[in-house]
Amino acid sequence: MNIRLAGAAAFAAALVLAGCGGGSDSATEAEPTPTAEATQEAMETEAAMEEPGTIVEVAAANEDFSTLVAAVEAAGLVETLSGEGPFTVFAPTNDAFAALPAGVLDALLLPENKDTLTKILTYHVVAGEVTSDQITDGDVPTVEGQNVTVSTAEGVTVNGATVIAADVDASNGVIHVIDAVLIPPDVDPATLTG
Repeated sequence: MNIRLAGAAAFAAALVLAGCGGGSDSATEAEPTPTAEATQEAMETEAAMEEPGTIVEVAAANEDFSTLVAAVEAAGLVETLSGEGPFTVFAPTNDAFAALPAGVLDALLLPENKDTLTKILTYHVVAGEVTSDQITDGDVPTVEGQNVTVSTAEGVTVNGATVIAADVDASNGVIHVIDAVLIPPDVDPATLTG
């Protein structure tokens, strides 16, 4: 019986020494074992990172797109841009909207200008998912019906607006962030402020 106890003690001592990691003289704390709740949270975070929301959800989660989201809501395009797609959206930032001539944004958000707002917003949308490595120079048809001109000569530009962040992933397409609002050739913003 004493032999068994001695063997068990030796085995336990060997385990303790192996756990100390190479016989270091300093005491080390063991890493805490993650709780089931922490593990679940990590899995949910990882799943959220793997499965982005729709274009509208991704934009709504970023404060830099609050004006764009308000415009999409005013135009009644939330359901469309939350649909299956896929879409490529050239998304103007709040600063881009703020750079419009004085009074234009406020006028665009009025119910009587919904058709013009819709025309402008759909001019920022291309059918299909086009990532930055697929962008080439030339005219690209938009959902609005007219073309935008894409150039890769000095970075990527769309009708002269610079893409300042590319390939923001969404479940129904991709967003490229631009620094200006794209205005269709047949829209004159000055007429909105009369």
